[in-house]
Amino acid sequence: MTIDAKTPEEYISKVPEERKDAISKLRETVKNNLPKGFEECINYGMIGFVVPHSLYPDGYHCDPKLPLPFANIASQKNFVALYHSAIYADKKIHDWFVGEYPKHVSTKLDMGKSCIRFKNIQNIPYQLIGELCQKMTPQEWIKIYEQNIKKS
Repeated sequence: MTIDAKTPEEYISKVPEERKDAISKLRETVKNNLPKGFEECINYGMIGFVVPHSLYPDGYHCDPKLPLPFANIASQKNFVALYHSAIYADKKIHDWFVGEYPKHVSTKLDMGKSCIRFKNIQNIPYQLIGELCQKMTPQEWIKIYEQNIKKS
């Protein structure tokens, strides 16, 4: 499901009505909990949170004109998704999140490498997501990115 939007507000205005509140609350949770330095934008057709070129001039290795992505929120066809690079790139954060999730939500965790899928928007653990967002600074993400992900 692709939403053509130029701003996060426009993105939210175009999601299905029944998802607007969940996407808005998820956006606010991420914005209010990410450490200083990340910037909100639209990237890859989703609400994105990135390390701006002012902090990391090299940009994203796939396209250096783009800032380094860190987290995204999307309304997909059958679910709301939170993409979060820390759970992909840092095993300690991944294991913490997987261990904490059942303490907040009674349904099974539906997660890919960096994607957490919420098929039932009533079961989004906003407090846990806020804690997740606090766990990595832009500088820590740049270091992990350069060590493990960036292709030279």
